[in-house]
Amino acid sequence: MEKIGLIAGNRKFPLIFAQAAKNKGCYIAAIAIKGDTSFRLKRLADKTYWLGLSEFSKMFEIFKKEGISKVVMAGQISPQRLFSKEVGKDKLLKEMLLGLKDKRADTIFGAIAGKLKEEGFELIDSTTYLGDYLPKKGTLTKRAPSFDEWEDIYFGLEIAKVIGYLDIGQTVAVKHKAIVAVEALEGTDNLIKRAGRITRGGFTMVKVSKPMQDRRFDIPVVGFNTLKNIAGSGGRCLAIESEKTLFIDREQSIAFADKKGIAVVSV
Repeated sequence: MEKIGLIAGNRKFPLIFAQAAKNKGCYIAAIAIKGDTSFRLKRLADKTYWLGLSEFSKMFEIFKKEGISKVVMAGQISPQRLFSKEVGKDKLLKEMLLGLKDKRADTIFGAIAGKLKEEGFELIDSTTYLGDYLPKKGTLTKRAPSFDEWEDIYFGLEIAKVIGYLDIGQTVAVKHKAIVAVEALEGTDNLIKRAGRITRGGFTMVKVSKPMQDRRFDIPVVGFNTLKNIAGSGGRCLAIESEKTLFIDREQSIAFADKKGIAVVSV
């Protein structure tokens, strides 16, 4: 039985990974982050250890005790927690963050990957076992994008790749070939709400992977919550990068998009 150490952040990504890995016969020892990770993870992992960010150092001891050699990072930690007092309570985490050249996602996750390697662990591709969640090219909804929406998609793809290269974010909102919102540390859901306020609806959202995407972390993810927020903010179209974006709750999401008349396309 292959043993996998799972560092689980928020939302459904960690749950889906754990289920897929269990279906392949893996043993899962999960580090769940207090205040972020879903309690449902306990039903999927063989062992679940709940840690706060102030207990970051304990993670390595736990994985060694569990006989883990391969580790996966799935799900994010709420961005505002990087600025909280709890970060400073763990000496190792505090020193690691203070030693970074900047606080971009790749820099932070890269430092964690480096520390794992230093401690004898291999950080593996977070989409391992999840091939079915990476849509191929094509229109996924009944409604295809309109001519104007296609123009916004292709315009947005170019800009999104640039901000991805700079590690600012992976998502943009476009209307009439104008960039109305760019994702940063606040995350996709807040970008959608901001785009809705600025445009009063009718925008297209484009999400891509970074040009040099490290599939071990920060994989672009969409799901039902994404479509619900787009609908609530008056968005009309969602474009994702094919075979590089995790689509969670796909059937439910597409059914909802069809009901709301939102076009979803994998490009």
